[in-house]
Amino acid sequence: MRLNLQPISNVLGVLIIIIGVSILACIPVSLYHQSGDAGALFKSGCVAMVCGILAWKYKFKSNAEVTKREGYLIVVLGWVAMAIFSALPYYISGFTTSITDAWFESISGLTTTGASIFSDIEFIPKGLLFWRSFTQWIGGMGIIVLTVALFPLLGIAGIELFVAEAPGPTSDKLHPRIKETAKRLWFIYVGLTILLFVILMLEGMSGYDAINHAMTTMATGGFSTKNSSMAYYSSPLIQYTIIFFMILAGTNYTIIYYFFKRKFEKVIGSDEWRMYISVLLLATLAVTGGIVISSTLGIEESFRGALFTVVSLVTTTGFVTIDYTAFSGFVILVCFILLFVGACAGSTSGGIKLIRHLVFFKNSLLEFKRILHPRAMIRIKVNKQVVPPRILTHILVFLLIYLITFVIGTILVTMMGLDFMTALGSVATSLGNVGPGIGDVGPVDNFAHLSIGIKWVLSIIMLMGRLELFTVLVLFTPYFWKAN
Repeated sequence: MRLNLQPISNVLGVLIIIIGVSILACIPVSLYHQSGDAGALFKSGCVAMVCGILAWKYKFKSNAEVTKREGYLIVVLGWVAMAIFSALPYYISGFTTSITDAWFESISGLTTTGASIFSDIEFIPKGLLFWRSFTQWIGGMGIIVLTVALFPLLGIAGIELFVAEAPGPTSDKLHPRIKETAKRLWFIYVGLTILLFVILMLEGMSGYDAINHAMTTMATGGFSTKNSSMAYYSSPLIQYTIIFFMILAGTNYTIIYYFFKRKFEKVIGSDEWRMYISVLLLATLAVTGGIVISSTLGIEESFRGALFTVVSLVTTTGFVTIDYTAFSGFVILVCFILLFVGACAGSTSGGIKLIRHLVFFKNSLLEFKRILHPRAMIRIKVNKQVVPPRILTHILVFLLIYLITFVIGTILVTMMGLDFMTALGSVATSLGNVGPGIGDVGPVDNFAHLSIGIKWVLSIIMLMGRLELFTVLVLFTPYFWKAN
């Protein structure tokens, strides 16, 4: 069966139109703050709108159907197209004259990685800075899910887009209809963002800073309006609030939905959620101990800094309150390991996801039992349900490909001149969509000093990490392009 370009063009057009509308929506922010970037936002939005409309109108049919192959192609091309048009405000405003830097900042925002090429965040005009945060917010839940929720009139098989886009291997459904599921996800997402915005304002943040940090927190993105990130806000109350909402953002949205529906037994019964909380607690205790031993900070400050850092890294948010690379080697090692953890499936976080780690470790432990009892039928269970062999194979292959991608990426950027520690940190944080790494891309550094070639490699790795590898790599297999 040949690929049908018509629905691909239609959906890409809708995605680009959404980007155009989103850019234009930032103009009032620019005008209110008189930041002088309204013209650049207007031009960028208009270009995106025109291109999107042309693509959307290409042989438009409301009854177009999308196969699984076309669904994956739409997702990958959609993210690339969105990144291209999201980069226009950076470039047209003249705030960066490098196409590479504009693309890097754009793809970092949409993939909610949070790695930045801007050295002086506070010098960026308010409208452009708001757009920077907004890219993370619309990329957090996945704009494909938004399209499925708001554009059912396209008549496109939403399940194919949702499967390709929704993060993590989870079979839980909030509602039997995929369109209704997408709407419920976005309702929770928007509701929590508004709630955090209000709380941060009540705690002393300006309205502008509160909305920016609310968006990037719930998106687990980590872009801040301050050069020193969340360290700028020394208030323990604000930092603990951000910690709590980062934990929520890293929680499977199905679990949050069950909580709101008062189905507490499903929340407590989730193996992945229990593992999530356990990892956060154990890692926090380890990092707290390392900070106390290697610094002069007090117990509460050490605990708060450790908790914030651990939650930020595990949820792949990337906010910073302390420079964890300034402490002992043990603290650096723990934080580096956390770059490979990830939070819950079905959340806005990146990374490997804890459900995969859980299945992998359970299978590894049961393998010893199988050695002793080779004829026994020993199955892995998660949430008291047997994990199908196909899912187990999928997870093991994913972990292997994730490791191979990390190794190849590290080799490539090292060959391009990056020192070993920075290469490890930059590839690990890009693949996990975290933000800060180790070496010269640590919590107090940025990615501006990297070469053009390295930035392109890392941006591709960010996209692969956000779309969980298979969605991108399947396009490079001969099976994908063979007609059925």
